[in-house]
Amino acid sequence: MSDESASLVIIPTFNEADNISRLIPHIMGLDEPVDVLVVDDGSPDDTAGVVKKWQKKWPARIHLIEREGKQGLGTAYVAGFHFALSRSYKYICEMDADFSHDPDDLPRLIGEVKQGHCDVAIGSRYSDGISIINWPLTRLILSYSANTYARFITGMPVQDTTAGFKCISRRVLEKIDLDKIRSNGYSFQIEVHFRAYKAGFSLKEVSIIFRERTEGVSKMSKKIVIEAVWMVWVLKFRSILGIL
Repeated sequence: MSDESASLVIIPTFNEADNISRLIPHIMGLDEPVDVLVVDDGSPDDTAGVVKKWQKKWPARIHLIEREGKQGLGTAYVAGFHFALSRSYKYICEMDADFSHDPDDLPRLIGEVKQGHCDVAIGSRYSDGISIINWPLTRLILSYSANTYARFITGMPVQDTTAGFKCISRRVLEKIDLDKIRSNGYSFQIEVHFRAYKAGFSLKEVSIIFRERTEGVSKMSKKIVIEAVWMVWVLKFRSILGIL
């Protein structure tokens, strides 16, 4: 970690060589210093090789975890959280590699936590109307309905429960038991929000513009949707039983 930065953004990747080659220098150029950790699941397109090239320019600020095979979004972020906690990062961010999340929004999310406005700043697609570009209507309806469903079951005061763009205070990750996280798809985001909420931390939504990826292939699948549907009930019942 660089001396000037207390922030880290974790970026899980699988076949994102083209996107990560543009995303890393963009983040390095932000006014707010943010270090980068890429967690790559053995991408055949040599995403890891691209990261290593940028590491030569910013060796203290760019980090890489290489894993064998596709192990999933949730395990990638948990590995990244453990990495952050093993160092002195105070603000830990999540974002996608495909530019659906605007890296220029990172300073806003970090600022909300750094200034004490919240413990988790969520880059929200639904907190100020619907701010999504280039999604087909069917996917928009599915996403909006899933978030309404998750919010109703869990009771969380969050419009975008599945948001994957956020900044988390270190003390949140120190409090929640990362090894108890069971979700591995998009329901992972619901679980992180729910665990933080139930642990008494404050969540705040920050409106962002979400753009559908222009490069690469979406990782969404029917299995991921099904996991999200039943996981909210698992979380709810475990919370009621006091075994969350």
